[in-house]
Amino acid sequence: MIPHPTPQPATDSSMTGAATGLVEPKKAVNERVAPPSAEFLARIPRDFARRHLVLSEGREEHEGTAKERLAIAEHSHPAAVHNTGTALGVRIETRVVDPEELARRIDAAYAESPDSDAVEVATFAETAEEIERALALSDQDLLSTAGKGPVVKLVDAMLFEAAGRDASDLHVQPLADQVLIRVRVDGVLQTVRTLPSRLAAPLVSRIKVMGRMDIAEKRIAQDGRATVSIGSGRTIDLRISTLPTTYGERAVIRLLETESTAHPVDFDALGMDERTRDLFLGRASRSSGIVLVTGPTGSGKTTTLYTTLRWLAARSGKLDGGDLNIMTIEDPVEYELSTAGVAISQAQVNTKKGVTFASGLRHILRQDPDVVMVGEIRDKETAQTAIQASLTGHLVFSTLHTNDAASAVTRLVDLGVEPYLVSASLSAVLAQRLVRTRHSECEGDGCERCFGSGYLGRTAVFELLVVDDAIQEAIGRGATAGEVRRLARCAGSVSLRDAGLILAERGVTTRVEAERVLLGLS
Repeated sequence: MIPHPTPQPATDSSMTGAATGLVEPKKAVNERVAPPSAEFLARIPRDFARRHLVLSEGREEHEGTAKERLAIAEHSHPAAVHNTGTALGVRIETRVVDPEELARRIDAAYAESPDSDAVEVATFAETAEEIERALALSDQDLLSTAGKGPVVKLVDAMLFEAAGRDASDLHVQPLADQVLIRVRVDGVLQTVRTLPSRLAAPLVSRIKVMGRMDIAEKRIAQDGRATVSIGSGRTIDLRISTLPTTYGERAVIRLLETESTAHPVDFDALGMDERTRDLFLGRASRSSGIVLVTGPTGSGKTTTLYTTLRWLAARSGKLDGGDLNIMTIEDPVEYELSTAGVAISQAQVNTKKGVTFASGLRHILRQDPDVVMVGEIRDKETAQTAIQASLTGHLVFSTLHTNDAASAVTRLVDLGVEPYLVSASLSAVLAQRLVRTRHSECEGDGCERCFGSGYLGRTAVFELLVVDDAIQEAIGRGATAGEVRRLARCAGSVSLRDAGLILAERGVTTRVEAERVLLGLS
């Protein structure tokens, strides 16, 4: 264990021997850094380096004098940095780097050492003591490893890696002879590591402890929630699901950023072109009617609706001096809009207490709303209530699971809404998909930052159907989705497939990626 003496200020920053003070940290720059020195890895325990975020960037010797370069985080404690220099017995020079990147580099550096936690995890046997230790754990900081057992550290490392890759989901999938650890990055599932099959049960038990789930119950599916932090600057909400399978329980964790910066605040950030944005916001600015956003799960529908609600909240009061009462009913509330200073009330579905989309919407309508967002229209009751709300002077937003915009019309009819009601209430339908964007820095060739994929990040592809007089008349007489689609094309609507190919031609994405996501769409 490294001692923690009180650091004394240095009188000469160029002195040699044991470090007696700190050199003014240099600001981080984008440059290739040297690997940690062997002396650092041998003398500084991994837990200390990880807890205090300090890592060698190589040792320099000149005329018999040695100097250790250290990467530190902005919040690394001066005493810890001082003690590192004391343990190494040389003068140190520091520079401040991003804490997440630094923690990742520390893990990588110590992973190559035979004394690393990888050996500890590989030899771990499931015991009651380790489970009890997990139960007693209260520190949810992924950068902190003090006092944590090997399974806890492993789960933290998996979550940290997933967060570092901006993954939306983390999968723990037990098989006959191994456990697959996979992450979904930009909509694509990737295997990041495999572990011995004996680790499946303790891993899932630890995950269930985090989600306050019943670790003794392994025969039924369970859901849970947890929150973790990365240092003091990033908080992630976890939605946990476990399911019994042939080879044991599997777990899937959805990672949701809780900070307001996690979401785009304008439509340019969504990737919406100017023409589509102007037409969409024109319909979203009306005082009544229903606006639908369609697409499969994970296509960004909620993000688009949140961005729209933010735009409406920011716009209200500026044009006519009046504010809007904006309310939502969701399952679940994915992001708390109030944390971003947006005056929006959000309610959540709770089927155990009788709160469904339909009943929640009915209660919301008694709260004098101007704008209502219904998380999803799933059944006849919700569809009819939303339609009636839009016909009685409310602006209603919601989502549907359909392949394209025109199919939303027939979907509402299939749910039991009369065509004439759909015709009278439906204002616009925005269909969307997410495609991966080419990594500009490596020109799509693949590099370390994009994990060799050639893609980094995603952008949305949109198809907007604006219900004009011709489409309204067609819906009222029971037109098919094909007929509505043809009328929309005549009015200038661009199909999802064509919009994706346009992005490929502009170099935003690739034709292969556009075809992968939009295959089968007209």
